[in-house]
Amino acid sequence: MKLVAKIGTSSITDGRGAIDVAMVESLCAQVAQLRTNGHEVLVVTSGAVAGGVAALGLTERPTDTATLQALSAAGQSRLMGHYNMALDRHGLVGAQVLLVPNDFIDRAQYLHARQTMLRLLELGCVPIINENDAIASDEIRFGDNDRIAALVAHSVDADVLVLLTDTEGLFTADPTNNPSAALITHVAANDELMSVRAGSSTTARGSGGMASKLTAARIASWSGVRTVIARATRPNVLQDAAAGADDVGTTFAAHDRRLTARKLWIAFAAQPTGSVTVDAGAATALVTRGVSLLHAGVVEVRGDFTAADIVEVLDVAGDVIARGLARVDARQAAAAAGKKSSELPDDVPTELVHRDDLIVY
Repeated sequence: MKLVAKIGTSSITDGRGAIDVAMVESLCAQVAQLRTNGHEVLVVTSGAVAGGVAALGLTERPTDTATLQALSAAGQSRLMGHYNMALDRHGLVGAQVLLVPNDFIDRAQYLHARQTMLRLLELGCVPIINENDAIASDEIRFGDNDRIAALVAHSVDADVLVLLTDTEGLFTADPTNNPSAALITHVAANDELMSVRAGSSTTARGSGGMASKLTAARIASWSGVRTVIARATRPNVLQDAAAGADDVGTTFAAHDRRLTARKLWIAFAAQPTGSVTVDAGAATALVTRGVSLLHAGVVEVRGDFTAADIVEVLDVAGDVIARGLARVDARQAAAAAGKKSSELPDDVPTELVHRDDLIVY
């Protein structure tokens, strides 16, 4: 079995924001046990920025990108040092892998990253994966490490993804506000995962939260990977999750629909910068026939997107029915809305979103 374990900032650091060495050691001990049982394990870890905050003695986490990137550089080496020492006690070698969004978008880079991770497993290493925050462009993260973990699970053809957090799993309501909230132990592959809503991170140390874990579960499910959301401090959580135990957090069954890494990125990982509303005829065609989105079916354009940005496609009721890469900018889309292909200027593509770049939910 091939398992990807992701641990979040709130679990890998203590209340002061320092790296929780005991948690790292516990995680690595479980990784070692899985390896003894013949399984391959990759670890996706957060904590670099939080580690940098603690290392420099800051009283709170900054918010500007330049400082966050600098802090991640200071914290990443310390984080990796703790993993190396903990794995060394079990005769294992940790291998740092720092990824950026382009590693999942560009085909050549995607294959290169995949080859590197698989080769590390062949050599007996434990890949310790994080985003390369120190040199990431635009924003400190394209989303969070939950999504990275799901995309890694897809890349290496993992059997199970375990998202370790500070809660038991997915509840019917926020358990901090509703004492009657119940843990959801299983989500079937045919459940409407896209309709589930949850909150973002409630801690100053992390950037994820249950919402990002649900997104990661959807990515993994549509990759054919079983996913478990569970409490990081639960004894033997990785072993029990790998074994499919019933009492381990929330388990998302693998879906029989499998998308390419690029389409997974479009569907779940990338952030939309605008939206287009389509009429009933266009909505039906997109959902039932798998066609491209033409300008003729567009009734409204919102946002300030450019060509190659992600846009959401809404029906007239306001429900999201698809996502895709726009072939034109918002200004061109608005000017072409409702027009037939024969009425478009020569420099405007006939498709607002080509079907190869369109994910219908």
